[in-house]
Amino acid sequence: MNSLEAKFPKYMVYCVLIACLEAFCNGWVIGSPNVPGTVTHICENGMKHVSSKGLPDCLPMNTALWGFAVSSFCVGGLIASLFAGAFQDRVGRKLAIIVNTSGFIIGSLLCSVSVHQAMFIIGRILCGFSCGLGSLTVPTYIGEVSTIKARGTMGSCNQFLIVIGILLSSVIGLPLAKVPLWRISYAIAAFPAILQAFLMPSCVESPRWLISKNRIDEARQNLQRLRGECNIDQEFFEIVEGQLGSTAANAILRGGANDEGIKVIDSKNGADIDGNFEEKGQIDTGVRPNMSMIEVMRDPVTRRIGMTVFVHHVIQQLSGMNAVMYYSTTIFTIAFDEDMAQIMTIVDTIVNLIATIVAVGVIDKFGRRPLLLIAEAGTCIFSVLLVIGYKTNTPGLLVASVFLYVASFALGIGPIPWLITSEMTPTYAASAVGSASTCINWCMNFLIGQIFPVIFAAIQGWSFLIFAAICLLAFVFTYFCLPETRGRSLESIVRSYEKYRN
Repeated sequence: MNSLEAKFPKYMVYCVLIACLEAFCNGWVIGSPNVPGTVTHICENGMKHVSSKGLPDCLPMNTALWGFAVSSFCVGGLIASLFAGAFQDRVGRKLAIIVNTSGFIIGSLLCSVSVHQAMFIIGRILCGFSCGLGSLTVPTYIGEVSTIKARGTMGSCNQFLIVIGILLSSVIGLPLAKVPLWRISYAIAAFPAILQAFLMPSCVESPRWLISKNRIDEARQNLQRLRGECNIDQEFFEIVEGQLGSTAANAILRGGANDEGIKVIDSKNGADIDGNFEEKGQIDTGVRPNMSMIEVMRDPVTRRIGMTVFVHHVIQQLSGMNAVMYYSTTIFTIAFDEDMAQIMTIVDTIVNLIATIVAVGVIDKFGRRPLLLIAEAGTCIFSVLLVIGYKTNTPGLLVASVFLYVASFALGIGPIPWLITSEMTPTYAASAVGSASTCINWCMNFLIGQIFPVIFAAIQGWSFLIFAAICLLAFVFTYFCLPETRGRSLESIVRSYEKYRN
């Protein structure tokens, strides 16, 4: 069986799931302050050691300081994103993921044993550091080891584990929202990180990264392990060709075949891949060195790919998901009492989870473009309905709009920007584009967190019309600028952009 037709080889799925443990930690770090939040910084005894001899009952903070403490993980994420691309390119995807666990382990434990507000904030920043580095390295690793037919499903697992982490942090946080049990909630993220640190060495390094380092034999061995019993000749040829050029790829494959060389048949159009590359206009370009961000923007092909990816990361944050989730409890208090509003917030996360499960199941069947267009249209419509419900004081419409908005976002806008970052970017530009994408995403995340409360205080529910307008523009951009990547190799996607070179 040709590996291009394979879907879910067992070892590949194992490697992806182990890598996705980072996503679970990421989700837990995001959600952990939400439910036990008040008792963390407001309690009867304050800094006194009543419940525990060695630790204060809580860490008293005013609203501004607590807001900074919660969002400080964004600072760590932003710092990490600045060098994440160069780091993963230097040490490899696998080692980068292993090193990344240290931030979660140290940061979570610091938060859980904090004796001072600064200690708690430093712990959150370290956790954010791992969130930022992992936001790039894990999707990159998943995209490079997954089969073409399962790449969407595997890539969506990253978002799925983030949502699982957010949900479980809320559910488990409910019984822990008391002194001194709130500390346990912050410590839990360390345990899956420790598990990942022990299990990730059993996974293989990305074949594409190995080829970029001229470790050809090791790359072929790793690809074969990832594909099980499947024939990897054609897939390996395309990977090598995309990085080293046609002649080099043909020579490498011929070296392992009979005198006539390996003849690979394209599964889509039946075209032969043999030794006549120069006749077909595919001239060997030799080894492609890794591109800097300046070089990416100078090259018309990578510039077009990069801008498409960057805009979708901007859309992911400016579509308003974080704002809707942040103010969901406030919205739910219009229809319910405070206790029920907290429960409805958890139900909101469950809706997010269900929609993400749907996305995981259908993304390789329907494609990236349709799901993203549906998601952007949905978030636009339900943002408008949310404003109508808010202004007409219609509780049922408000609650339904929040749930449907969250479901629309989770269906496409949540997972797909990270997925296309690894699907569309050639390996020699992956570090620069990936690092810039991650940086942009965290910057937009921080920006929304800082300016939306001000906007909401000024114009209240009308503020969601801003998100509706952004989602409408996003729909137009996606329709005209995003190609479908389902069922296509990275190399074929990059080749389709060559028309912009002239």
